[in-house]
Amino acid sequence: MREQLEQLRNGALQAIETATTVEKLQEIRITLLGRKGELTGLMKGLGSLTAEERPAIGQLVNSVRDEIEGALGAALASAQENLMAERIRSERIDISLPGRRPVRGTKHPISLVIEEVSAIFAGLGFSVAEGPEIEHDWYNFEALNFPPEHPARDMQDTFFVENSMLLRTHTSPVQIRTMLKQKPPVRIIAPGTVYRCDSDATHSPMFHQIEGLMVDTGVTFGDLKGILTVFTNQLFGQKTGVRLRPSYFPFTEPSAEVDIACVICGGKGCRVCKNSGWLEILGAGMVDPEVYRHVQYDAEQISGFAFGMGIERIAMLKYGISDMRLLFENDVRFLRQF
Repeated sequence: MREQLEQLRNGALQAIETATTVEKLQEIRITLLGRKGELTGLMKGLGSLTAEERPAIGQLVNSVRDEIEGALGAALASAQENLMAERIRSERIDISLPGRRPVRGTKHPISLVIEEVSAIFAGLGFSVAEGPEIEHDWYNFEALNFPPEHPARDMQDTFFVENSMLLRTHTSPVQIRTMLKQKPPVRIIAPGTVYRCDSDATHSPMFHQIEGLMVDTGVTFGDLKGILTVFTNQLFGQKTGVRLRPSYFPFTEPSAEVDIACVICGGKGCRVCKNSGWLEILGAGMVDPEVYRHVQYDAEQISGFAFGMGIERIAMLKYGISDMRLLFENDVRFLRQF
């Protein structure tokens, strides 16, 4: 056994010396010192030796094991150091390379339009009011003079929650909440997110509106037209034509659709305006006296008007966007244009 141990030691030291990788050294350690390794097998044979031979051979076995473990430890440390040095060389940063500029963000076109519209009306004396997106049926419909059989109450148009709660279909409930909190004069705009069951190239189940309300003594339809004319001229240009067409809304009487001269063709007629020269941008009208009854206003003493517009439609007209879905896809290439 003494000869076997000497041969094992010499062979092991030679193998360790020639091994250059961590993987190869680990294989040598397992082959020699593992549970089924060569040195482990020799140690198991100590039981077959005589009592006189056992101490000397056992001491030699321990000496060979210590020598092999020491050589393996030193070789592994050197191999790992070489491996780390190679990784550092291969992964080093070339400081002479030009830097990469971080991608800059930009405001979303919807945010840009909301800010611009709010700034225009702020200059006209309007303040911003807000309200909840999950609204009660009374604020969303009943107080705005929607009769129970009105189509807007149907399931195909409105996202109902429970217990007369729903996702608001317009920001007009903010007008009701504001009038319940304060007496005239009232001059507010209400920007916000609204929800309806509709989705295609020009409609989204979630979109944005800005609605306005002005209530005071002696407010006329002429005031409504004048303010909306100033607004559209500031938003689309001083030479933008404006016209009002009779329409119907449950909460205004009389009501009107507001058109502007087509921003694409300048009013000459094109595919976008269906050769009419006009584009509808918002609805408006004088507040119906029935609405005043719900908020305890005296319709004999005051008058006012309301209007509402879809921000997505304004953004599409202002920036020439053909598909509303582009506004919600978060494509950085699209957003960078703004």
